[in-house]
Amino acid sequence: MSTPVPADPWPAPTTAGPVDATVSLPGSKSLTNRALVLAALAEGPSVVRRALRSRDTLLMAQALGALGAVVDTTGPDWTVTPLGTDPAEAARVDCGLAGTVMRFVPPVAGLVRGDVAFDGDPHMRNRPIGEILTALRSLGVDISDGTGGTPGALPFTVHGAGEVTGGSVSIDASASSQFVSALLLAGARFDVGLEVLHVGGKLPSLPHIEMTVAMLRDRGVAVDDSRPHRWTVTPGPIAAYDEAIEPDLSNAAPFLALAAVSGGSVTVRDWPTSTTQAGDALRDILSRMGCTVERTEDGLRVTGPEGGHRGLQGIEADLSDVGELAPAIAALCALARTPSHLSGIAHIRGHETDRLAALAKELGGLGADVDERPDGLVLRPAPLTAGVFHTYADHRMAHAGVIVGAAVPGVLVENVATTSKTFPDFAGFWSGLF
Repeated sequence: MSTPVPADPWPAPTTAGPVDATVSLPGSKSLTNRALVLAALAEGPSVVRRALRSRDTLLMAQALGALGAVVDTTGPDWTVTPLGTDPAEAARVDCGLAGTVMRFVPPVAGLVRGDVAFDGDPHMRNRPIGEILTALRSLGVDISDGTGGTPGALPFTVHGAGEVTGGSVSIDASASSQFVSALLLAGARFDVGLEVLHVGGKLPSLPHIEMTVAMLRDRGVAVDDSRPHRWTVTPGPIAAYDEAIEPDLSNAAPFLALAAVSGGSVTVRDWPTSTTQAGDALRDILSRMGCTVERTEDGLRVTGPEGGHRGLQGIEADLSDVGELAPAIAALCALARTPSHLSGIAHIRGHETDRLAALAKELGGLGADVDERPDGLVLRPAPLTAGVFHTYADHRMAHAGVIVGAAVPGVLVENVATTSKTFPDFAGFWSGLF
């Protein structure tokens, strides 16, 4: 049965009182796509259990299929037969709006023989990829770019030779930690391995690099990260692996925010006791904003303050490691009764959209007192009103819109269907909680 298409703009439901709910989340996109890449490079077939089925992960499966892997996505547990050295005929990779596909797959493409053409949705031509292309060239990969657009951006073509020499490379990953992860994921398959040195400004989203390193080690790959901003991957096989994907903790943000907004309780099932996911930071952030956060037999339960959003405390927070949470946190801060300052997130200007500019514009359009700073936002208490909240084809922006709509009647979220990037039928699921 097909998923109903939500209205556009979509009337976000508003709480009539405290919400009491228990939710099960789809699997993590970050873990699923890393697991798929490693399985495609492994020495034997792998299984990715409870894989997230979303646009981004299906694009990754299709991309790896274009390179010669076989990814069976028909059931909840996906089997992956690794690629050889020959890609599918006329290999083309559609990146869509998936940064992980655009950045993680080119190093893999260098390991097959033949040309692999990369492109994606129009906005993806604005997202940074040049650092990875430059790094791959220095490691011996032949790449053509600029013929159909801007050099260092989509579209580009990797002319794979069936092997990559590897070696040491310096890269400025201050725009995205994915630059480092992309190289590390394939590094064990390079002839001499890989050393990556980050030489730029502050490195954002470090937990995502730690996630990559942990997954490599789980598969028997030796990774030395003992020195800051330096990672060394020893060449060798990547073991086949049978992995169950954790729930996507970043996708928990709007649901736990619903507890905060309504003054109710929301439990997210199967919250891991130990994880490398950035979304685990929600426990500390929501506690600091006045929520009660506790582990239960079912998972993680968050209870909002008395009075719901009227009892929320503003927060001063450096979100540099957890920038993907910024839209949801900003929405809560716009509803809080004291000021907030969110900093360390200049890098989210290069995500699906310029999230800082978009949040300032859309929250401000609903009456929020918000100042856009070079690396963050300052929000002060102000009454919010009805209006249209634009998402810019960005699933995290849609999360921010529905959070505000839960407290403010009359909020219309444009293109809420963009949430299918990481959560199919989000709108229907969200409405069912009210």
